[in-house]
Amino acid sequence: MTDSNVKRAFSYRFHPTDAQAAELSRTFGCVRKVYNLALAARTEAWARQERVNYNQTSAMLTAWKKTDELAYLNEVSSVPLQQTLRHLQTAFANFFAKRAQHPRFKSRKKSRKSAEYTTSAFRFREGRLTLAKMSEPLDIVWSRPLPLGAEPSTVTVSQDEAGRWFVSMLCEDPSVKPLPKTDTAVGIDVGLDHLLTLSTGEKITNPRHERRDRTALARGQRILARKAPGDGANRRKARRKVAKIHARIADRRRDGLHKLTTRLVRENQTIVIEDLTVRNMVKNRKLARAISDAAWSEFRSMLDYKAAWYGREVIAVDRFFPSSKLCSHCGKLAKSMPLHVRTWTCEGCGTTHDRDVNAAKTLKAAGLAVSVCGAGVRPQRRTPGGQSAVKQKTPRREP
Repeated sequence: MTDSNVKRAFSYRFHPTDAQAAELSRTFGCVRKVYNLALAARTEAWARQERVNYNQTSAMLTAWKKTDELAYLNEVSSVPLQQTLRHLQTAFANFFAKRAQHPRFKSRKKSRKSAEYTTSAFRFREGRLTLAKMSEPLDIVWSRPLPLGAEPSTVTVSQDEAGRWFVSMLCEDPSVKPLPKTDTAVGIDVGLDHLLTLSTGEKITNPRHERRDRTALARGQRILARKAPGDGANRRKARRKVAKIHARIADRRRDGLHKLTTRLVRENQTIVIEDLTVRNMVKNRKLARAISDAAWSEFRSMLDYKAAWYGREVIAVDRFFPSSKLCSHCGKLAKSMPLHVRTWTCEGCGTTHDRDVNAAKTLKAAGLAVSVCGAGVRPQRRTPGGQSAVKQKTPRREP
């Protein structure tokens, strides 16, 4: 792969036959079993102050397959089982590097069902994908074409809570290249009344996707709550209906964020945002639902990896920077700014500000002040008394 090419995952719906669905369900179960067995072995070893790596868990897998209790692991392709051990190794590497929490066991009901196949476990010919242990290709709904001449390096098959089947193909995408540089920069203030307020004065309405389906969701959840506990057919059916509503909400939200972030990245060379800690903000019980529906974290992730793709720059301003209270015209800091105040007049210069527009302008100014220092600058947060409160965020690639 050349340096200019980006590996990109293309996801499609597909409709398996009964035989394919049964095979994939067995594979999902075996993948989950192997992951949990390996996690238990590594956790027990860690309690004894020992470390178990991928090679040792791979040898354990070979031994497990030879036992009568786990002989069914031989019935599915071995590649997804090896891949889940590699994923576990990555999870532990992130844990030891303090980038993530300790890996958790996979639940049959709550965990995402998926299996990853490498090139040795699938065949892709003339737009037809056939997985190992299957005689027929998958019936894929090609909603968009793959890049010309693209050959998938890995294929991930998954099933969501709503019962929908997806296949994700990781391919090189030569169409993703840095865009021509511009002098345009924009500051962005996120909110709930308006999803985004730009330093240009533009306000983007919050679509509130969850609110549109709130009545149907509440009805479905009430029906689910009345079902007898356990794993009965009626309870599974009610759970599936609730999952479909959640999936519809998430699909609309994701589609809107993709369109919005693509537009921002294409139009601006530098994008300045506030480095919010959404994980802590959703602890506010009064605003948790609205903040989760706004999906600020997902918006940030999309901006980061698209900016990396197209040669743009995303700068994150420290969350304690007083963007709302700082006058974008003269720089005077207001004494207080309660949340209910939406417009205010600066005591220094007499300028009347829209709270959100002013915040976006001050964020832009603060971000550009760091941008001129060059890439990699990460000054520490300081007090608002004329000192810097900005840090530059290195763009990250979404997995």
